[in-house]
Amino acid sequence: MMLIFGLMLLLQTAACLDRFCWFDQSDPCYGALGHRLDLPMVLGASNYVLQMIKRINNTKDDLFCRFQHGSIKKTECNLYNNRPEVTIIHGMLIINHVIRADSGNYRLEIYSSQVIQTFRGDLQVIVEAPIGSVEVSIICSSSGVMRVFCSSEGDQLLYSWTLNGDPPMDGNSSIDLDERTDGNIICSVKNHVSHTQKTIRLQPCPADVQRSGAGSYLTLQ
Repeated sequence: MMLIFGLMLLLQTAACLDRFCWFDQSDPCYGALGHRLDLPMVLGASNYVLQMIKRINNTKDDLFCRFQHGSIKKTECNLYNNRPEVTIIHGMLIINHVIRADSGNYRLEIYSSQVIQTFRGDLQVIVEAPIGSVEVSIICSSSGVMRVFCSSEGDQLLYSWTLNGDPPMDGNSSIDLDERTDGNIICSVKNHVSHTQKTIRLQPCPADVQRSGAGSYLTLQ
């Protein structure tokens, strides 16, 4: 019997952090901490008994949740105990508020006519905190260097810089420029669940920094 999984196109933007994954994907599923995660199971789920297992030690003590007739069997589910924000609708498992503990490897088993079938392999779910507001700070040093720093809250942050419309430069959370640099610089921050950026106007370092040998520090938010 061929089991067909539903497909959904979900546009991911910085303002929309709800995520969508499916059990037959080979890549990890990234969920945004505190936001919604949809996991379609099987079309016509009411015709099957489904069991989702969170694989920890590959033993009978692994957490699991069993579904029948399109709903969670509360007496056979220790995976989502005391979590009313988790439900299943039309074969779609919905976690309305993802938590750190939702990370892990999941396996879906389908019971039909006393036969247990494992659908594909495990689905790896990784929960990441989305990016918060971006802060940019600048230090002018007496050595003729303007150092620009970029920081934000979130997990697994990746930074890139764009100066005056030039191609983006991948890098760290800071970049060194000549003290006479003038123009617009963009700090872009992203991870697997969100992205954002901050544009600031750079001006040459004050002349008194060079004369005095002192450092000048400025924070822009």
